[in-house]
Amino acid sequence: MLSDTQSKICEAVETDFSGLKACIVNASLKPSSEPSHTDTLLDVVAEIFERRTVAVDRIRLSGHYLAPGVYPDMTEHGWEADEWPDICDRVIGADILVLGTPIWLGEKSSLAQAFIEKLYAHSGETNDKGQYLFYGKVGGCVVTGNEDGIKHVGMGVLYSMQHVGYTIPPQADCGWIGEAGPGPSYGDETDDGGRVGFDNVFTQRNTTFMAFNLLHMAKMLKDAGGLPAEGNVRTEWDDGSKPGWPNPEHRLDG
Repeated sequence: MLSDTQSKICEAVETDFSGLKACIVNASLKPSSEPSHTDTLLDVVAEIFERRTVAVDRIRLSGHYLAPGVYPDMTEHGWEADEWPDICDRVIGADILVLGTPIWLGEKSSLAQAFIEKLYAHSGETNDKGQYLFYGKVGGCVVTGNEDGIKHVGMGVLYSMQHVGYTIPPQADCGWIGEAGPGPSYGDETDDGGRVGFDNVFTQRNTTFMAFNLLHMAKMLKDAGGLPAEGNVRTEWDDGSKPGWPNPEHRLDG
């Protein structure tokens, strides 16, 4: 899966990343039973993580039903079913979150947006320091498609992640779009037996940079015990004027 250059880089890195946990989420619109081009590029990220002894958990969103809404369990708000409570602990328990999405009409997929809304559902919750729940965790994104928009999609995904508390390291996005318009997608087989995009230096370099920047930032934060709880503690703003405040109803924007 990895190129010779990527393999050599993984072997040469001396930093010990063991103990870190990564959650890789694929927001492809294809049924979970079908191969996904986005998954194929996410495979590169996963292999880099695993070669550095990082525990990797992968979630294919199309295999789960996420009820619309921005509460942790939408069955408490009028919907008959919501599988988010079944998977949210896997996301919250990870030190690193990577969201992969295809581009449709110049935007991230609808499942990617639904996933971001589910992250926002926890924006009223805090960690044991009184900071917002996702403080001390890092986020990145992988984008694939056949149309322009990698940077635009990355901008929206990474903004949303940092808004709910994730730390975003340098070069935290990567992607592959190929030629504009209909054509082969990432990982498709070519006539000579190769795989589309596998030899694209720009994509492979940025994917490697992203993976290791996420690892470095996650390790620094974990070794430091997260972000210092100084000046960013939500509970310090409880002046007692609102009964039961703060609570999940009082979100980042509230």
